[in-house]
Amino acid sequence: MATVQKDKVDSRQQFANMGHNIAEDAKDMAHEAGNKAKDAGSFVAQKAGDAASFVGQKAGDAASYVGKKAEDATSSVGEGMKSLAGSIRENTPSMLSSAGSAVADTLESGGRYLQEQGLKGIGEDITNVIRRNPIPALLCGIGIGFLVARATSSRS
Repeated sequence: MATVQKDKVDSRQQFANMGHNIAEDAKDMAHEAGNKAKDAGSFVAQKAGDAASFVGQKAGDAASYVGKKAEDATSSVGEGMKSLAGSIRENTPSMLSSAGSAVADTLESGGRYLQEQGLKGIGEDITNVIRRNPIPALLCGIGIGFLVARATSSRS
């Protein structure tokens, strides 16, 4: 009977050891899975960062391209205004020469301004005018907003 008891104790001990081994293996597997998940997360975060950087760079390139095209268009408009001024000077009848000359001078100076200053210069000049005259600028903004709202609202 003592051997039966001893066999039961040994069986229980073996069963406990197997359970302990299984728990240790599960712990090791969980630790390994955690490391793999951490590595995968780092990889995904790195790739997402790379993708965001790439998208940001391409957006910057596109904005730069659009800005360059806008500056080129502004310069072209300035050149067109100067050309129109020359045509007005050449084709104005003699009795309207002073009026034609004034219009041509205005167009020519406007065209020169657009070519030299571009959109950046226009923006800076508008900013300076608003800083020097904030109340009239505010009133103009309200008036323009009212007109835009009026033009875009639907009449029922």
